[in-house]
Amino acid sequence: MADPLDALRPLMAAHSPPLHAILVPSEDNHQSEYVSERDKRRQFVSGFTGSAGLALITMNEALLWTDGRYFLQATQQLSDRWKLMRIGEDPTVDTWIADNLPSEAIVGIDPWCVSVDAAKRYEKAFSGKKQQLFQLSSNLVDEVWKGRPAAEASPVMVHPLEFAGCSVQDKLKDLREKLLDENAYGIIFSSLDEVAWLYNIRGNDVAYCPVVHSYAIVTIDSAFFYVDKRKISSEVQTYFSENGIEIRDYSTVDSDVSLLVSGQLNAGSKTNDDTGKQLKSNKIWIDPSSCCLALFAKLSADQVFPQQSPLALAKALKVICIYCFFFLLFHCPCQDFLYFFFNLNVMKNPAELDGLKKAHVRDGAAVAQYLVWLDSKMQELYGASGYFNEPQGEQERKSPDEKLTEVSVSDKLEGFRAKQEHFKGLSFPTISSVGSNAAIIHYGPEPNTCAELDPDKIYLFDSGAQYLDGTTDITRTVHFGKPSQHEKSCYTAVLKGHIALDSAVFPNGTTGFALDVLARTPLWKNGLDYRHGTGHGIGSFLFVHEGPHQISYRPDARNVPLQSSMTVTDEPGYYEDGNFGIRLENVLVVKDADTEFNFAGKGYLGFEHITWAPYQKKLMDLTLLSPEEIEWVNSYHSDCRKILAPYMNEKEMEWLNKATEPISNSA
Repeated sequence: MADPLDALRPLMAAHSPPLHAILVPSEDNHQSEYVSERDKRRQFVSGFTGSAGLALITMNEALLWTDGRYFLQATQQLSDRWKLMRIGEDPTVDTWIADNLPSEAIVGIDPWCVSVDAAKRYEKAFSGKKQQLFQLSSNLVDEVWKGRPAAEASPVMVHPLEFAGCSVQDKLKDLREKLLDENAYGIIFSSLDEVAWLYNIRGNDVAYCPVVHSYAIVTIDSAFFYVDKRKISSEVQTYFSENGIEIRDYSTVDSDVSLLVSGQLNAGSKTNDDTGKQLKSNKIWIDPSSCCLALFAKLSADQVFPQQSPLALAKALKVICIYCFFFLLFHCPCQDFLYFFFNLNVMKNPAELDGLKKAHVRDGAAVAQYLVWLDSKMQELYGASGYFNEPQGEQERKSPDEKLTEVSVSDKLEGFRAKQEHFKGLSFPTISSVGSNAAIIHYGPEPNTCAELDPDKIYLFDSGAQYLDGTTDITRTVHFGKPSQHEKSCYTAVLKGHIALDSAVFPNGTTGFALDVLARTPLWKNGLDYRHGTGHGIGSFLFVHEGPHQISYRPDARNVPLQSSMTVTDEPGYYEDGNFGIRLENVLVVKDADTEFNFAGKGYLGFEHITWAPYQKKLMDLTLLSPEEIEWVNSYHSDCRKILAPYMNEKEMEWLNKATEPISNSA
């Protein structure tokens, strides 16, 4: 296949005006982290398959920016025609352009694939040398991409109320109240998970993400859904009609935003209330981080209301709605209802939170069953000492004709999950990695090139699933032979950080930026660290990475305080290039903490872990664990044993009992 660089540069030179460079981001029209195959333009031009990255192509150079999760992977995948730019270590792309391209240089961008925030950052950096961010009328990568995958017409599905927990009408009512509070007439939604959450729909347009390529526009008295109408069945059409939402073709969002701007966007049906009469404003709310430049360009400066989407926090908190209120009123015991009533301000949607916890129990059972199977197969095929024991002598392979690979065992794990209730697929490609591959933070094994399992090397698996009632994400690191003392020390440092974050108690108003250090401190004491964030939100049968909150060292982790009922992962790690990688990950729910005092009346928060799978005691250096940390492990393992027991057969339960036996410093 010809190098795309050689096809793109003539188009850049022939363009009117001629382009000094083009930017090729990872994102699609909706600024998604994970995109469909036809939207993987940056991957097509560079060969780099990581989920995060930005390519810059000039007439003489090709550069790719990515973050610390992908440094090692990018060095392996990029050809010598590309230069890797390490985010956090090298100049940012806007700074590099300003410093290296000539004055008045023209940089082309597809305005549908760049957010308002990103565009403004570029324009500010370019202003000093009068460089120009030029909005292309067509995407040049699409013009040279022969055999680009076609758009599929996967059906839109209604997400049952028993799992969504809150009706569309109640969500729209709450949204319109927020519009009135901000004196805004309408709002444009571009983020796929926000559209799916607002309208209680799901789809299959993006692998591992149950979303639909779509937009939404909501005004004080109308609502619109922009989608390929081939995806709409008669039942789904009826569902939208009953909820007062008009379905329009995906491609008309462009012209409809123009109508919205001029006050001419009219719906066939409107709400029955008179909220619109309370407002005399033409302000349009957009989220600058997700709204694309193409739609933003249609809004006048005095008309746009650029603020974070009101759904971002609502989706993360999922505060109880009217439907749930009455459900509890008629179905809960009196004392339970009173508890819920007096805690509405901090209570997560019961259906979503309960479903998320149940999904993690079933998912933990699948992971435990997988470990039982894998332990047995490693001993059977490779003569490994196994999950519990260290070898006394040399390990001899027993079955040279059969082997386990990173992909074959990953498929087996998916098989265990597929047997669980409400399973709909994986939530991201499983990271199944042995030895040096585990040092590649977001390693993706391929059938033809993946490694064979080795009892003498660490094995790390980071995986998750989509269930109708929740999304899961878990990482465990194991060794089936004799781990070195260095590996044990590193594993224990990661475990200590994992426990420290899980055990944290902190005042309301604390951000994930402030907590990130807790997970790193045990590693820092040994001069170790990791190049990724420590925690991300997680959706409810939606994206495995959900904002707006996070636990990270990155400055934007300062923006959103953690709040009761948010979900967030706890996943410190350590990666030694060419040798091994270690990561431990649970999903946590932020909850109110019961503290003896309440300084300044702030109220305090803590975490509840909802992920259940044992940690390997063989990898722990118990001399490095404090009594409190050992107590934490024992308590977690005790709960793990009780919670997973109903899902285990006799052999699996015997293994789980042994895996969760109490430990002590004298062990």
